[in-house]
Amino acid sequence: MTEASPSIPQVKVCGLTDVDEAVGVAALGVHAVGCVFYPRSPRHLSREEARAICAALPPEVRRVGVFVDESVETVLHTVRACGLDTVQLHGRETPEEVERLREEGLRVIKALFATRSPGPGDAGRYRPSAFLMECGAGKLPGGNAETWDWSEARPLADRSPLVLAGGLTPGNVARAISLAQPDAVDLSSGVEAAPGRKDLAKVAALMAAVQGCRMTRRPRAIF
Repeated sequence: MTEASPSIPQVKVCGLTDVDEAVGVAALGVHAVGCVFYPRSPRHLSREEARAICAALPPEVRRVGVFVDESVETVLHTVRACGLDTVQLHGRETPEEVERLREEGLRVIKALFATRSPGPGDAGRYRPSAFLMECGAGKLPGGNAETWDWSEARPLADRSPLVLAGGLTPGNVARAISLAQPDAVDLSSGVEAAPGRKDLAKVAALMAAVQGCRMTRRPRAIF
């Protein structure tokens, strides 16, 4: 039997703060753009700012809202106000909250962390659309540019749809993909000129690096 040809992971670029940059990132072929709704983040957006970004994106690009320990009601209000179709939960949200958001017809990505709770051992408690796994060692819930042993995510990727994040750059993303075999990768600071300001040349280099990678299995679609 001939083995199926390997494919490549999807790409999400997170922490956009500028409409023109978001449009430029989308034009480079990313699958999803993330807007951060966490006040302590330097990439935090108001609903009005996020709405403008989401409205400018082409329909094939997923609009992801990143939340940390917000109530289901707050998340849903933001989803409706901004035109989001996917939510990424980056705190200590409960399995019940994940389920309630899925019941609203949303894609729900639940973050797990290599160095703190909730970790990969908690995955069985949740039923999200996909998991995201990153280091979790920095001072913020995400976006700390902390590299880690990406191979620790491989067991979770073998069981569930997985987004890999944490310290990824155009220069190391191919190695991270080979170690973790994720269905998607999520970058923010690794393609920035400054916090919240994306460098389109770095995004282009990222897309080229991902296109050149080789996986041992066919990724599942997340976005």
